[in-house]
Amino acid sequence: MAEIVNLRKVRKDRARAADQAQAQANRAQFGRTKAEKSLTEAEAARITRTVDGAKLTPAPD
Repeated sequence: MAEIVNLRKVRKDRARAADQAQAQANRAQFGRTKAEKSLTEAEAARITRTVDGAKLTPAPD
């Protein structure tokens, strides 16, 4: 026989889990120090420079 579940409780538990996941993502994104933010920006700039420097230019016709 199947287990009886309270659908309202299941919905609330699912919503709580989603809220906790969102909170974790926010902590990772906004809970960083200024040094960590600048390090991330510098890394992104370095990657952009590397990719832009490796682009090939089309040959003249």
